[in-house]
Amino acid sequence: MKPLRSVAAVVAGLALAFPAAQSVVAASPAAVTPVADVAALYEQHCAACHASSRLGGMGPALLPENLSRLRKGEALKVIAEGRTATQMPGFAAQLGQHEIAAIADWIYTPVVPEPRWSDADITASRIEHVDPAALSDKPVFDADPLNLFLVVEAGDHHVSVLDGDKLEPIFRFQSRFALHGGPKFAAEGRYVFFGSRDGWITKFDLWNLKVVAEVRAGINTRNVAASPDGKHVAVANYLPHTLVLLDGDLNLIKTLPAMDRDGKQSSRVSAVYDATPRQSFIAALKDVGEVWEISYTKAVEDIPTSYIHDYTQREGTFIPGYLNPRRTILAEVLDDFFFTQDYSELMGASREGVGQVVNLDVRKKIANLPLDGMPHLGSGITWEWTDPAAGPDAKPRTVMASTNLKAGEVTVIDMKTWEVIKRIQTRGPGFFLRSHGNSRYAFVDSMMSPEAKHILQVIDKQTLEVVREIVGEPGKTLAHIEFTRDGRYALASLWEDEGAVIVLDAQTLEEVKRLPMRKPVGKYNVWNKITREEGTSH
Repeated sequence: MKPLRSVAAVVAGLALAFPAAQSVVAASPAAVTPVADVAALYEQHCAACHASSRLGGMGPALLPENLSRLRKGEALKVIAEGRTATQMPGFAAQLGQHEIAAIADWIYTPVVPEPRWSDADITASRIEHVDPAALSDKPVFDADPLNLFLVVEAGDHHVSVLDGDKLEPIFRFQSRFALHGGPKFAAEGRYVFFGSRDGWITKFDLWNLKVVAEVRAGINTRNVAASPDGKHVAVANYLPHTLVLLDGDLNLIKTLPAMDRDGKQSSRVSAVYDATPRQSFIAALKDVGEVWEISYTKAVEDIPTSYIHDYTQREGTFIPGYLNPRRTILAEVLDDFFFTQDYSELMGASREGVGQVVNLDVRKKIANLPLDGMPHLGSGITWEWTDPAAGPDAKPRTVMASTNLKAGEVTVIDMKTWEVIKRIQTRGPGFFLRSHGNSRYAFVDSMMSPEAKHILQVIDKQTLEVVREIVGEPGKTLAHIEFTRDGRYALASLWEDEGAVIVLDAQTLEEVKRLPMRKPVGKYNVWNKITREEGTSH
């Protein structure tokens, strides 16, 4: 039998056995507890699914960057008991408590040097599940294809397709691990692109109810964006520091390293979104004060990369405008942002609550946003509001409203003056705010509040007052409203493993029915997304 060694001693020798997975372990209870060789334990029980390098295979990558949303206590439970409705078995019968703790400690330590995921890796990872030529050019179901919902069920990593008229499921399929950033629809809602935390991009044909293709574009991915015609897909990565550009069949077009203008500092990409009127993707860098615009139309002017003496005479250095970043330099970084209706400006904020308005045409900051705490602008909505104090002849004003991840308020902002109209006090910090153009109400959760996460509050969009509370079971999270195409019904998530989609009448606010679901973290209506309906995030 091998002599017992500490985790720290094992890790120190890993450079010989696993050069790509050399790690540095911080002191922890598991690090000083004598256990069997943790590297051998990992190789025996974990590597077949998660790879010796911990970069993932059939199972997700096991890196701190990918496990940031999974608390270590929950990871210990998963190792011991397995994960329901997946191929992850439990190891309590084979491993002791200290061995499980050592493996958990190991997967939460960073890999040094930082893992690489090259263009060759991306290309080699692509899987074509279905021949596109074999797919029907018409929906294979009777439901309205523009009033379908996709429900992401995180409890067992599946996606359900709901008929938005009958409010019943019509299909369910297995997804990749930890989908994030919401599905993105293209080609009039036929194709849907999903991104998972561990870098897998999935193309799903909603008309044929089939997964068409997949590719791994990174190791730790933030979100994905798609052009309306479905011919260009952009992937924002935390690891590696890249923005990956794919064609509509998920073949690699090019990778843009996320480096600052001077090529000195590398950065994570905090988010990427489609800006349809501009025929471009907009991306923000998390560690560098830059916003990028990447045009996916070839009918765009070239980009100057140095001082230009004469644009008309082309006296200077240029690069093609197609699929190259046009940079806006900022003093503060942006973590999340929201577009104005014509997409000429974006409203952004950092994790520190520094808000700013950036004009994408002149490529500079044009205003400050008076935001506090940690606004969640990516979940913002707009509507037309008339100030009751302005008299009978007052004209409607477009306002934007956002939740806050640290403060119990919804902030309502005038989109011309950038001034705060009102701070609506809520039960606690919230994540999602939703409405619809045909509804007088906006729904907000307080899911970041331990005491009030079971309460949805209903805001009257004209009085800017909370007029109703929808109270669920204490201790259970009620969140994420999404409306049907016509705005008649509002669907809420009972955000629990044995949860449900709860259907509410959007006028009476009474419950109509509930559909059992496995932790339905998000619901996305085709029509609302492809038309950029004012009451949902884009």
